[in-house]
Amino acid sequence: MTPPESDAPGRTPEQTADERRGGCADPAVGLLLTIAEAAVLAMLVLWLALRGLGRSHAPVDSGAPSAAGSGAEADWAPTIAFGTLALVVTVLAAVLLRGRWYWACGIQALVAVALYTLALTSVSRADVDTPPAPAPTWNSPPCLSGGDSDECARSGG
Repeated sequence: MTPPESDAPGRTPEQTADERRGGCADPAVGLLLTIAEAAVLAMLVLWLALRGLGRSHAPVDSGAPSAAGSGAEADWAPTIAFGTLALVVTVLAAVLLRGRWYWACGIQALVAVALYTLALTSVSRADVDTPPAPAPTWNSPPCLSGGDSDECARSGG
């Protein structure tokens, strides 16, 4: 008994089998898409690096601190950029899967997992890169009794 795909009018069983396999074009498409996505990722990283340099040389606003208590806000642009690129690659993988380009879809799925990992890593780095709150700058007066600082702290002067 033959598979139902070979019963299509005007097609031989060999043509149907070739369509199912995708030939060597399937992995080649996956490789070409990965190279294109690497180029887009390189441009994205360059843009984020230049943006970060611009933020590091920007004047610091000495106004009210943020709600978190530190003087700087976390930068969410890398997370949004990497997440958006990962989402585009995921949609592309789904389109390739519907077109039965299995190798290309698998390669794109691996690239999407790597991009989602990069996006999640940039979320955790957003909290680490935030500088801590500055230490208080109040200097206590010198202890006039000649004792150590604990003695002056207990005496009130």
